[in-house]
Amino acid sequence: MTDVIEAKGIVIVASAFGMDAVRADGHLKWAQASRRAGAAGFEVRRELFADEADATPMRLRELGARIAELGLWSVYSTPASLYAPDGTLDADALRASIEEALALGARFVKLQLGGFAREANAAVIADLLRCAAVRLVVENGQLEQGGSLDQFVRLFDALAREGHADVLGMTFDIGNWAWREVAPLAAAGALAAHVEYIHCKTTTGEGARRFAVAPAAGDAQFAAVLNALPRDVPRGIEFPFDARRLDADAAHYVAWLAAA
Repeated sequence: MTDVIEAKGIVIVASAFGMDAVRADGHLKWAQASRRAGAAGFEVRRELFADEADATPMRLRELGARIAELGLWSVYSTPASLYAPDGTLDADALRASIEEALALGARFVKLQLGGFAREANAAVIADLLRCAAVRLVVENGQLEQGGSLDQFVRLFDALAREGHADVLGMTFDIGNWAWREVAPLAAAGALAAHVEYIHCKTTTGEGARRFAVAPAAGDAQFAAVLNALPRDVPRGIEFPFDARRLDADAAHYVAWLAAA
């Protein structure tokens, strides 16, 4: 393997290489590209598996072992929600996600928040995570349900009230707040204490024609949000690379984000 300088704390999300490309070629090819770019970690996306068989324990163990051989650690991202639309904890979805993440050997398992309302059911979450060598994080999504700033504030208040304040952390997706018309700097001020992983992107366009893009080098707002969030948590690249120069673009943004 060609020697690379690792940018500590920088993760490349598989979808940055193109969703169709990941489905066609599998995650390992793009984990290898992430290693060449100098990333420290790689985010596996369950929704980008070409076949449901890819989510079986055997396949996940194989993929996890190959990622680890590259010198990368992994995040396991699933589109499953922690809470059902009626606000109840989806224990089955959480259990399945934990089991898959453990088979992969992931450092984090990332779910959507879903329909959280008032009760966190934190004791059940803690019980499901007992002795599991993986950290649970929930991400602010693009939809109203699971993407509301108020929901996240209430979630962490409920966890503290129920005596399990540290049972899970947050994936703070900087770009996703745009879909909810929430200023990411305001969200960072309210939630920074709970952030353990950051998805880095900005957006262009409006409404249904809004798309993820790379932050501009001189984007003062993006820089201010990063400065308001913890400096010692991993940062994930979740904007698309230039398909005409994938390796060079990936290496550029890994180095840039590590220094930002």
